[in-house]
Amino acid sequence: MVNRICLRICLVLFMLFLISYHTNGQQLIGYYAGNARQIPEYSIERLSEVIFSFCHLKGNRLTIGNRNDSSTIRTLVSLKKRNSSLKIILSLGGWGGCKTCSTVFSTEKGRTEFCQSVKEALDYFQADGIDMDWEFPSLPAFPGHPYSMEDKENLTNLISQLRKTLGSKKQITLLCAGFSPYLEGSVSYTSLLPYVDRFDLMTYDLIGSHMHYSGHHSSLYSTTWQISSADHAVRYLDSLGIPNQKIAIGVAYYARLYKLRNASDTGLNQPADFQKFVPMKELRLNYSEQEGYLSYWDAEAKAPYRYNAKTGLYLTYDDGRSVAEKAAYASEKKLNGIFFWELRLDNPRNGLTDALLKQMYKTK
Repeated sequence: MVNRICLRICLVLFMLFLISYHTNGQQLIGYYAGNARQIPEYSIERLSEVIFSFCHLKGNRLTIGNRNDSSTIRTLVSLKKRNSSLKIILSLGGWGGCKTCSTVFSTEKGRTEFCQSVKEALDYFQADGIDMDWEFPSLPAFPGHPYSMEDKENLTNLISQLRKTLGSKKQITLLCAGFSPYLEGSVSYTSLLPYVDRFDLMTYDLIGSHMHYSGHHSSLYSTTWQISSADHAVRYLDSLGIPNQKIAIGVAYYARLYKLRNASDTGLNQPADFQKFVPMKELRLNYSEQEGYLSYWDAEAKAPYRYNAKTGLYLTYDDGRSVAEKAAYASEKKLNGIFFWELRLDNPRNGLTDALLKQMYKTK
């Protein structure tokens, strides 16, 4: 009996602790692309929101991939019993996951059937909303995927219909590119403003696989050498009249690895070629000072990087210091919060999630 009472007291105290993490209005949102078995490894209940990745289109309808995905969603939703403020969102698309979006969303029939399928899925799983991760409307993005100049207007019509179908209690978020030309040309932000709860600015991959230089892929501020940054993207939306309370900025749980074409002292802002993505937990293990990688901090960009002068390999990434800077920026600007891709790419403990939680959700 005593043990049961103690357990109940501990549960109550734990819930109060979780609630205290969400008193400042800032959201910490994490994408999750793993399975149900991996969920207990991570402190998911401490997040504001988890976005399950990914759902897809089958015909005109939103579809869940398989039984394993359904089990993962159910397990995520079950965490709401331990943290009632936690939201579980279903995401459509992802890079390479929206091949038929342009075609399906170009017709009223396609949009109507899709919206109804979203409502059915959210009701079935008791999930809290939909994240539209169409990468990217109106402009060529994933190789071979159809696109049209009408995508921008069709996306607005789709989101408007989604809001009517889902009502006001379900959440609608939209992933938006944080880099040119997609930042300026892919989405009609002002038209979408009445229907969207949050614009998630993908302020990583700011230099990509086809950009042949060693810049910052997740910088907070622009520099004399690189315009693309989180601050640049936020300022652009602000110039359109988008409230900061509807904007979140992104953090990457992975590095981009480049090979310099010529020797350099520190490796930054040099001709280089993209090699691969490196998860943060792998970077911590295999790209250390013992392996010849020296760490640097760009005070102008508020971004870290590493360089191995012997091999000519350069890494751009987020670390504990840069995410703390981003969290402070989000607080100062009164943004909706910060989201990240993707939970499993870093260590379950003492990684970037803990660094963000420490900075964003300081208890009184």
